[in-house]
Amino acid sequence: MNETVQPHARRKAISRHLREWRGVAKAFLSTSHPIQVQIVPMRRCNLACGYCNEYDNFSSPVALVEMERRIDKLGELGTSLVTISGGEPLMHPDLEKIIARIRRNGALAGMITNGYLLVPERIQSLNAAGLDYLQISIDNVQPDEVSKKSLKVLDKKLLMLAEHARFDVNINSVLGSGVRNPEDALIIAKRAVELGFISTVGIIHDGKGQLRPLTGREAEVYQLVRRLGKRNFARFNKFQDNIAAGREHDWKCRAGARYLYICEEGLVHYCSQQRGYPGISLHDYTVEDIRREFETGKSCAPLCTVACAHYTSVLDQWRRPQHPPLVQIGAPASPAAVEEADLAGVLD
Repeated sequence: MNETVQPHARRKAISRHLREWRGVAKAFLSTSHPIQVQIVPMRRCNLACGYCNEYDNFSSPVALVEMERRIDKLGELGTSLVTISGGEPLMHPDLEKIIARIRRNGALAGMITNGYLLVPERIQSLNAAGLDYLQISIDNVQPDEVSKKSLKVLDKKLLMLAEHARFDVNINSVLGSGVRNPEDALIIAKRAVELGFISTVGIIHDGKGQLRPLTGREAEVYQLVRRLGKRNFARFNKFQDNIAAGREHDWKCRAGARYLYICEEGLVHYCSQQRGYPGISLHDYTVEDIRREFETGKSCAPLCTVACAHYTSVLDQWRRPQHPPLVQIGAPASPAAVEEADLAGVLD
């Protein structure tokens, strides 16, 4: 990184850590506000990854005035962290204004991107807007017919981030069904650490959405990547250890309360893989809705791989029990859930 940037970058990091700890303290004091919200400003994407169910190639961006209304509503609810996802957020013409609005409402601002549209000038504009975290999931070393999000294509983007970004960067690699070469995850993780980024790993289900334990070498690579990653993530990702071993995970999912997913239509969902529940407009969402969902169990929880929901809910595992789910909400999360990997882990 350019030495002239480092002092400013350090100041931003100190400020960010203080805001993180304020979010943690607030979460312990009250259960009546969201900790993390993922919000979609547009469903369109410039890629067409074979496993993904979270994009289209035609939709228009949500108008800035409506996005600002939604961000203001999240501020009224007391949200600590707002993560922008998609689709591909960098395609939204007013992305930096959305980020600035998040910060103006007192929340930390994160983004999940495929990284293709990053250039030095855009990174600088994200710095200026106040972005706190950026995550890129890299699926393989060489592009294939399933995913073009490869280290070969994105490495030059990572170098740009290493030089210019004043926000934290997380590189997420993947293991599990559909990943041809588990060694790729280790290569990607080592490159991330080499460049000074956070390294995490996601585990995907098989093509039918069923839990499948990692094979011998996959399990070995998983442990190696874990050791390379951010140390204080380890105490929060026992759920991934269970998934890696093919075990169900016993936990209290607080989706709909502490973690919300807001689609491009402005509806509140448990997560990107369980869209339709509760399906209420964000503008009509109340503290009473948050309290109800905090107490409601989720039938999909034992086999869930949506890491953001896990990391967000971990702060409340010691609190009061949940009642049985009101509805059965379908199959476990699909491989696309890996996109939601680890931004909630920043609030540790």
